[in-house]
Amino acid sequence: MRWTHAAAWPARIADPDPATGLVLRSLRMGDASAWQEVRVRNRAWLGRWDATAPPGSEAEQPTTLRRSLRSLLRMADAGQAMPFVIEVDGAFAGQVTVNSVVRGSAQSASIGYWIDQRYAGRGLVPRAVALAVDHCFGPGRLHRIEIAVRPENTNSLRVVEKLGLAEFGYAPRYLHIDGAWCDHRLYAITAEECPGGLRARLG
Repeated sequence: MRWTHAAAWPARIADPDPATGLVLRSLRMGDASAWQEVRVRNRAWLGRWDATAPPGSEAEQPTTLRRSLRSLLRMADAGQAMPFVIEVDGAFAGQVTVNSVVRGSAQSASIGYWIDQRYAGRGLVPRAVALAVDHCFGPGRLHRIEIAVRPENTNSLRVVEKLGLAEFGYAPRYLHIDGAWCDHRLYAITAEECPGGLRARLG
């Protein structure tokens, strides 16, 4: 399964408001150094929200950053994911990843996101997520997007609230995060719910 529309991946998506300096672009292997620098510098800011491998799983085995990036890019080439870099004024600022793509009768995916603390509080993450969702419903030809958020993650909860995503459930011990199985609040949106585009909701 590959992306059926050539514009879906790879892609570059600029925020319609040029004043934000916000661009989503496809992740590439050349981003490894910048990715590592930002993640190391933001370890305390981001670490408690990071997905981890449960004990005893194959994913628990040590791996390198480059191997992880190659795996993610292979998934993108196969139409199973769309990993985007968040750029602000040309600088690497974070990531939005469309993952768990399901085709057939579902046409769905989930989205995860993080940003460098230097850029937090400027409303960039809601814009970036909205751009990714609009891309999914457009060139990506998906129908439904889910976002799972830990109840304690107030910054991430503000993102889905600003975007007006509906909460549809609560999942106990849903994902392995920061070394433990953690509960998540579940949000979703379908293409029919934002015919003018999700980014338009933010003005």
